Order: sequence, then C-alpha cells, then structure tokens
Amino acid sequence: MTSPRFLQIHFLSSYPGALLNRDDSGLAKRLPFGGGVRTRISSQCLKRHWRMTGDARGLHALAREKGIEALRSKIAIETEIIAPLRETIDEPVLLAIQEAFLKAVYGDKSPDPKARQALLLGRPELNYLAGEAKRIAAEAGADSKAAGEMAVELFRKGDGKANLKQLREQNALAPGLESALFGRMVTSDVRANTDASIHVAHAFTVHAEQPELDYFTVVDDLHQGEDAGAAGIFDTELTSGLYYGYVVVDVPLLVSNLTGCARGDWGGDVDRRLAARVVENLLHLIATVSPGAKKGSTAPYAYADLVLLEAGERQPRTLANAFRDPVDPDWGKGTLLEKTVAKMAGELSGLDGMYGAGERRLVAQRGAALDNVEALSLPDLAARAARMVEMATVSTDG
Repeated sequence: MTSPRFLQIHFLSSYPGALLNRDDSGLAKRLPFGGGVRTRISSQCLKRHWRMTGDARGLHALAREKGIEALRSKIAIETEIIAPLRETIDEPVLLAIQEAFLKAVYGDKSPDPKARQALLLGRPELNYLAGEAKRIAAEAGADSKAAGEMAVELFRKGDGKANLKQLREQNALAPGLESALFGRMVTSDVRANTDASIHVAHAFTVHAEQPELDYFTVVDDLHQGEDAGAAGIFDTELTSGLYYGYVVVDVPLLVSNLTGCARGDWGGDVDRRLAARVVENLLHLIATVSPGAKKGSTAPYAYADLVLLEAGERQPRTLANAFRDPVDPDWGKGTLLEKTVAKMAGELSGLDGMYGAGERRLVAQRGAALDNVEALSLPDLAARAARMVEMATVSTDG
C-alpha cells in the first residue's frame, strides 16, 4: 500500500437553537463568504473541545495516559515548578530561581503575568524544569544570589545548556502531544517552535446565517403577589444551521513530530502506532464532540451527519467552494442535508474532471448518500484511517 501523504476530513454537522461560539460582544461568530454571511465556529474552539473533552478518546486524555500532555498557561512556572518546592525551600531562593526561569521561558514580558504569552509546555519539559529547579535550590542552599546565577546559566544558549529547543531535540514529545498535533509558537525562543501537523479550518453554515434573538426573564421564587414582576429581563442570540468543517492531517509531519524522525524518513522503520491512534481518535472526536457555549440552556449536542475521508499524495483542497453560493433550504426538492451532499458531490466531480481523480475516498453517512464512495460505519472509517497511517509504506517509484 502506498501511504497517504495527507488525510483530508470533511464533515457536516447540524445544530438547532444553539450559541456554539461567541465573539467579544457575546454574539455568534460570523463569516462573510460568497453570496451571504454565515454562522461560524472558529478552529480554536473546535480544537479546544477535541483536546479537552471528557470523552475517553479526548486528545488531552490520550496525552495524559502517555505522560506527554501539554498545559497552556501564563503561570506554569509558578504553579508547576515553584509551588511544589515552597514547603522545603526558602522563599528568597525560590524567587531567584523563578525570576530566571520566567525570563527564559516567557521572555522580556515575564514580570507581568497578564502580558505573558499563554504558552504550551509539555509535561516532559515541566518535569525536567522542576527537577532542575530542585537541584539548583539544593546546591545553592540559602544563597539566593547563587541560585539565581545557576538558574540563568541553565538556559544560556550556545554552550550545551538546556533550553526548550534542546529539550525537544532530546525528546521529540518534550513539548507535549498537543504541540505535536496543533503546533506551538514560542515568542521568546523561535527555535522551540513546532509546526502543526493537523490543520483545522473554521466551520461555517452551508446556508446564510439563521439567527434568533431569545428574550427571557428570571422569576424571583420568593417574590410573590400581583406585583411580583420579573427579577431580570435578558436576551441572547441563538442560531441554527448545518455546518461544513474541514481538517487536514499532514501524515509525514505528524509522524515526525511524534517520533523525532526526519520528515522524509517517516515511512521507514518508524513506530507509527501513536500517530495511528491519534488519527483514529480524531475521526471519532470530529463526528461526536460538540462545541458550545450556553450548554445549560441549549444542550448543543449533535453527531455529524456525514464524515468524508480522502487519502492521497496531492496538496489538500477544501470543498468549501461547493457552498460559495449558499444552499437555499426552500429551493427545489429534498432536504437541506440532501441538497448539501449533492453540492459536495458536484464539487468533487468538478475537481476530478479538471485535475483528475487522485484521492481514495471513504465515507460514514446517514440521511443522505454520497454516491460512488465506499460507505462504512464511523468506527470502521476511523479504524481504516488508522491502518493507513500505521501499515502503509512509501512508494519509491519515480
């Protein structure tokens, strides 16, 4: 089997009466596209829910199982490195170590926690830094000046001392699983950056936005009588829609980020079991984990109506342009889902006609069929994608 260089995942999910992702004014996020304005779910929102869900397949849960979870925080040094030492180490010594560690990790803005970058730090990195902090404190004794100098020396670049880049070179997963999947940007040390191997587009409604202003009141249980009135009057925006979403897995980069092998060597004698498990979990998460604000008052939970997997060697391309002209729910025969799937099929046919058919396609679907594509259950689709990653070999032809 020739390995797929890219896995493309397209999905359709429908949500009624929800507020899935809010902007800074509390309204549903929007996106102008083609012939109309759509309701939008940001990629950051989607990734956050896939990562932190309580589902057994959640990416953070997988990372914790392996001891390679990442924590995104502005105060990781204080809470994960310094706080555990407070019962046994003098405070001046700890403060000197903390100051040096903060500057090395968060840069020149480190004195103000609010100004720091919310940085992803992997559990291996945190464990290493905690061990070094404990060692420095023990060697410095009560001498806070010596502790500070030793902490600064630890991060001195160019002399073989430890920094985030060198930690990653020693352990590919030092920045944590989530960094390997969704990338990491370290403004204080660009050499510690990690390129994302999973690319997530903003999901948007295939039709024009469908907002509704929900007016509601709060009743005071203890205020009785004819003049009780309302204890509060409020309104909030709700939306309904069928969303198209798109995810790309760069398989060579995923394997490289997880194992430390060179990107070009990913198809050789490399352990791809973790990469395969990530892909299998991701398919399940995309289909079954819902983003959503106002969960208590809207219960915004839904499973995807369709998940299409494309495996191939060519540069990925979205199917979003199938919906450049918004789908009109009132036009013609058929349901909104049927019309949407028909537009998706037309986009695939048009791309194949112009560029040739180059991807292998598998689909899990209900309610509307994508013809001429092998249909599987979602568990079988996810398992097949995992096998593509774990068992495939790279063709050397040409």
